[in-house]
Amino acid sequence: MKTLQLSVMLMAAAGVSCFAQQWEVGGLAGASFVPGTAVTSPLGSATTGFKSGPTFGAFVGQNLYPRVSGELRYGFLQSNLKLQSGGTETTFSGVAHVLHYDVLFHTNKRESRTQYFVAVGGGMKVYRGTGKESAYQPLSQYAYLTKTQALKPMASVGAGFKYILRPRVVLRTEFRDYITMFPKDLIAPAPGAKFGGLLHDFVPMVGISYEY
Repeated sequence: MKTLQLSVMLMAAAGVSCFAQQWEVGGLAGASFVPGTAVTSPLGSATTGFKSGPTFGAFVGQNLYPRVSGELRYGFLQSNLKLQSGGTETTFSGVAHVLHYDVLFHTNKRESRTQYFVAVGGGMKVYRGTGKESAYQPLSQYAYLTKTQALKPMASVGAGFKYILRPRVVLRTEFRDYITMFPKDLIAPAPGAKFGGLLHDFVPMVGISYEY
């Protein structure tokens, strides 16, 4: 009987230990860099898109297999709208929110002190213009920067590096590319102007996470 009780206790302890190592929560901070998009128009040429800005986020991850994990992530990005032609530039306050789920493929098992990983996933990105609209906007012959909101499906790809600082505390650096269609509801082409296609948002980040 004592042997059976001891076995049950050991199995329970092992189960708790296993469960305790399955989850990871953390926070990240970095910057967002969005290459400008060319505008073609009978009136000339311009560049539009979003200015670089800080980004902050959080995630909850689960170790699914020895070298595979999944993460549900949220990110806030300061993404002011911009329109530029020649020496003239006009801007408009804006932000973006991303919500996505990624699958991570690790080079080593999660017990290893160092890990490289690649990530692929998808979700959605919400673009929001938050500035104050006015009757006249410079460069309006190319596009209009608007106070509106656009929801776009998003693909997420990236890679990174994890390093265990101490038991259960992990430092990570990573680079993400958030890919959506251009939000023409937010930056609206003027009559005769053409632009759009895919929009890439390159986001390097550093973070700390806790495993339990």
